Amino acid sequence: MIALVLCIVAFGASRWAGKRSLGQGVVAVLAVGYFYGILRANLLTTFSHFIFDASLMGFYLSQKWSSPDAETTRRGEGIWLWTVVLIGWPVLMVLMPFQPILISIVGLRGAVLFIPAMVLAARLKHRDLIEISHGLAALNVIAMAFAVAEYLTDVTRFFPQSPVTRIIYLSGDVSGGYFRIPAIFSSAHAYGGTMVGTIAYLIGLWEYSKTRKSRWLALIGIGAAFVGILMSATRLNFILGSLLILATLLGSRMKARMRMVFVLLIVGIAGLAVTNTRFQRFKSLGETDTVTGRIAGSVNRDFWEILLDYPMGNGLGGGGTSIPYFLEGQVKNPIGLENDWARILCEQGVIGLLLWVCFVIWFLGRAGTAFARGPWVNSRRLAWLYAVLSLGTGCIGLGLFTAIPGTVLLVLGMGWTSAPMPAEAAQPNRLRTAVRPQKRYRATEGGWAPAVRPSD
Repeated sequence: MIALVLCIVAFGASRWAGKRSLGQGVVAVLAVGYFYGILRANLLTTFSHFIFDASLMGFYLSQKWSSPDAETTRRGEGIWLWTVVLIGWPVLMVLMPFQPILISIVGLRGAVLFIPAMVLAARLKHRDLIEISHGLAALNVIAMAFAVAEYLTDVTRFFPQSPVTRIIYLSGDVSGGYFRIPAIFSSAHAYGGTMVGTIAYLIGLWEYSKTRKSRWLALIGIGAAFVGILMSATRLNFILGSLLILATLLGSRMKARMRMVFVLLIVGIAGLAVTNTRFQRFKSLGETDTVTGRIAGSVNRDFWEILLDYPMGNGLGGGGTSIPYFLEGQVKNPIGLENDWARILCEQGVIGLLLWVCFVIWFLGRAGTAFARGPWVNSRRLAWLYAVLSLGTGCIGLGLFTAIPGTVLLVLGMGWTSAPMPAEAAQPNRLRTAVRPQKRYRATEGGWAPAVRPSD
């Protein structure tokens, strides 16, 4: 009953926030996504698996999907086309009798749920980006508070052992036998990956905030993100975070004072990592044989066998996309994979994989738009780089297209950087409408009254 109520609340809150503004709707969805992991772990019921879905549906229903003006239509044409294509093929796959209808529907959810967010991301304006960045900074601080509590006590106090927390209890490989820290997410990988995805937006908030309070919030949010990456003890996210740091220092145009503050922040976090063995799992990256074997196993395992045995795919859900534990027994010919691109091949066949490859090529071709000079340019470049790195490393793990809420940040970044920034955002400090002349008033015995101009 509690989980069902939370689904209703998540739906209503996201729809209400989305009606207020696009940015607030995104923040509502992300807030539910941040807490989804710990809620699902402690509410072991069927409805707990749909809390985030309900939130995202409420957000989608709050938006007007028809373009409000000609400029928005022009900016989002390519994204609309690819959204229809990437959703259309999985919908057709549901009609094919590869998997039971319930498994196919669950697989369809994982294949298409996040894609429409690209269309909305192309409409993001300065105000929306400020709202999203404020929300991410606050959520990062909340997540770190939970992570610190788990670090000082025990992960088991927050995540009871169950089928949905299995991945957490398989990750006790931190120095000293400790678990990787999941904070409030479904796993440590989800925590670290989300923290990496927030960096681009927080850098923008730091640069474009008009108040000192907002700039401090952005800086604290950035620090929480980097500390969260270390606490999650996930090597891939450590690499991605390090590359974004280098891109920020070497490729971004910052004021000298801001660059110095950023360097001091990174030095402080590096000092924390060096002095705490629980934050040093990234050192295992130096074990070349282990890392090479891990990558080779993920990239090569079963890929060619799937291509030969299931050229049309094993059906949606046949690769295990977001299948709840109580439905796992209904999957026909279940195939275990650690490769997101192989999973697409497994579920959507050669056609589905080729469609995604073509989309990625199109996205890479939009680099000129992402790197164009203008407002939020540093954030756009970082968001584009994060998307490229994530897509490139999708072959050595799972969850790239189904992570909650990490995939939302990935898809938002792809849609945002694929479309030119609107003219309104290019001059965020100017009023969009003409300023009306102020009325003049004069004092009278009965109070204030409009002054009579000579021309009247």
